[in-house]
Amino acid sequence: MSPFRRLPFLLGTAALIAAGAPACAWADTPARARAEAQAQLARIARYEGAVNAIIVHDANAARDAAAAAAAHPGSPIAGRTVLIKDNIETREWPTTAGSLALAGNATGRDAPLVARLRGAGAVIMGKTNLSEWANIRSGSSTSGWSAVGGLTRNPHALDRNACGSSSGSGAAVAAGFAWAAVGTETDGSVTCPASLNGVVGFKPTVGLVSRTYVVPISHSQDTPGPMTRTVADAALLLTAMAGPDPADPATALANGRVPRDFAAGLAAASLKGQRIGVLRRQAGSNDKLTAVFDAALADMKRAGAELVEIDYTPDPAMGRDEYGVLLFELREDLGAYLRGLPGKPKVRSLADVIAFDAATPAEMRWFGQDTFEEAEHATDRAAYEKARANSLRLAGKDGIDKLLADNRVTMLVAPTEGPAWPLDLVTGAGGLRGVGAGNLAAIAGYPHLTVPMGAVEGLPIGLSFIAGAWDDAKVLQAGAAYERARTARISAPSFRRWGE
Repeated sequence: MSPFRRLPFLLGTAALIAAGAPACAWADTPARARAEAQAQLARIARYEGAVNAIIVHDANAARDAAAAAAAHPGSPIAGRTVLIKDNIETREWPTTAGSLALAGNATGRDAPLVARLRGAGAVIMGKTNLSEWANIRSGSSTSGWSAVGGLTRNPHALDRNACGSSSGSGAAVAAGFAWAAVGTETDGSVTCPASLNGVVGFKPTVGLVSRTYVVPISHSQDTPGPMTRTVADAALLLTAMAGPDPADPATALANGRVPRDFAAGLAAASLKGQRIGVLRRQAGSNDKLTAVFDAALADMKRAGAELVEIDYTPDPAMGRDEYGVLLFELREDLGAYLRGLPGKPKVRSLADVIAFDAATPAEMRWFGQDTFEEAEHATDRAAYEKARANSLRLAGKDGIDKLLADNRVTMLVAPTEGPAWPLDLVTGAGGLRGVGAGNLAAIAGYPHLTVPMGAVEGLPIGLSFIAGAWDDAKVLQAGAAYERARTARISAPSFRRWGE
């Protein structure tokens, strides 16, 4: 989900999935890798027509998984299948960001994060659908729709939204189409679809994972992140994805600040003795949702956590100024990406994209491009720099940092999002208002983990863990400890309409 829905303007086996159990310890044998990929291909054949999460996939994934497992003995992700959001370049397939303007954007190159995954033995299973242009084209868009991929549906309720912009990645993991997926987030685009689809999603500190060859919105806030069924799997995927990239200066900030292995210590991680801040106001007022949240808090308390209630109300200037930042950076960053594409793409600037859309009825059927048009005129650098400084201060120094320090807590928790809302391409209907605190972490560039904590009327709800910059490992450890303490039953997707 792009910020514009939230801001004021704007596989293991089927049995494992059904039980909501963690993945088994992985034995990286070619036979097991082949069998797991075959099972995923069978699930794609059976359910993808209903879910519409994948734009293109590797029909030879079982063969490729066996080969990767044989070639990378000892790697914890050797032979594991990973789906990649279609705004991240892979050498096999075009990278479209869901737009017909980039339908032929076959660059023949891997984003550095994809190259790292291959180097660790992962099999790139295919490309997932997304909210077009990561849901920044219009304030009235429908999450999960793109002109290239159509509308992604939530496998827990096929008439409900999968959220976005990493809608296909979240839905595909929930459906068991791959071991894991990679999404991208500017503000909520990993954590919202993970929450609504009942999977784990992790937005790392900006700079932990390279953004090179990822179709951008904002260099201040963009980051790829893992989407998996367990926290341990997210840590394994993050370990393989993360690392320095000379072409992305933000990654230099991670040097010496993060561990080499994010999965280390997860099995022994505990909530005992941790003071954790509860953002009660960000739980909203829906009784069924707050009951799920209270049950998760009770689980954490039984596991030894000391819960500290925090009454926080964000300054409206934070969201206002974030919007100004995203408009300015979109025009510049997207333009730089398009100008750097090899070959002869149809578009080389945001202005070109606007003109293409205006001349393409299939792009404009359901909603317009008001945000694009506004961004094209956002050229005041002084105003942009002032807005960035203020939004960063309100979310970081005077936001998360202050909340942690003033309340002497290690991290913050809140529901990630409300339950999935009905699909509606005509009006772009959204969900509950006032739920979640993910925009704090998004604007500050801090880590944000969501872990399934239960459901409202069969619709999944995620629990957010948010901490300070470079505390990614700490957040993952807390999430893993909560996962073990959780008493709620995590149900399997129904692949039916809600209520059936």
